[in-house]
Amino acid sequence: MDDGEAVASAAADYQPLYAQVKNRLVQRIGSGAWKPGEMLPNEFQLAAEYKVSQGTVRKALLSLEADRLIVRRQGRGTYVARHTRDNSLFHFFRMVGLDDARLRPASVVLTQRSQRAAKLPAQLLSIAPGAALHAITRLRYFAGRPAIFERIFVPSELMPGLAVQPGVAMEEEMYVIYQERYGISIARASERLAAVAATAEEARHLDLAAAAPLLEITRVARDVNGRAVELRLSRCDTAQARYAAEVY
Repeated sequence: MDDGEAVASAAADYQPLYAQVKNRLVQRIGSGAWKPGEMLPNEFQLAAEYKVSQGTVRKALLSLEADRLIVRRQGRGTYVARHTRDNSLFHFFRMVGLDDARLRPASVVLTQRSQRAAKLPAQLLSIAPGAALHAITRLRYFAGRPAIFERIFVPSELMPGLAVQPGVAMEEEMYVIYQERYGISIARASERLAAVAATAEEARHLDLAAAAPLLEITRVARDVNGRAVELRLSRCDTAQARYAAEVY
């Protein structure tokens, strides 16, 4: 590597001081050193610990707040964000009514079983092919009508003993369950969309004709450290809802 390449590499690796502090705070949240709902040390304490200015700490905290990893409460302190049914749903759920109104789906688990990861799920979850998975199927309803058939895959090693009850309406979102039972907080997700035809099973549960058109959403959810935690395949009936995303 010549001098020019070395300088370019160093520039690419450089992070502002506040970003370095943010990364260290993220690591502590991701390791479970600070639990969901737990109050963080104040800015003065964090500045002293990391040997930086309070302004640098404040900028790091503002960035964490923008990422929804912390919640700052005026006069009370700063807390590790806790997933709730509403904030988890509205942050990650992109289906809206045909009038663009937000939808609140009801969910019922159909089945849960253990299976080995096939090649594609293993690749998306960054695990070895054949690794054990929790495989959950569920049906989601809008205003009492079946609208989304979902398959959810979670590495068993990350969440041993994960269990949901088939045939019963779910009171909590899956991301709330991951956080409350295993201390795993979902921080971001990537989605890919495709037009597909309903399988016989999907058509039966969604009360549609065989091979009816559906919107498929493939989502990989990651925790605060960027680790893939869940693969979700959602097959959506767009006769009563549509996908909406805002781009900035």
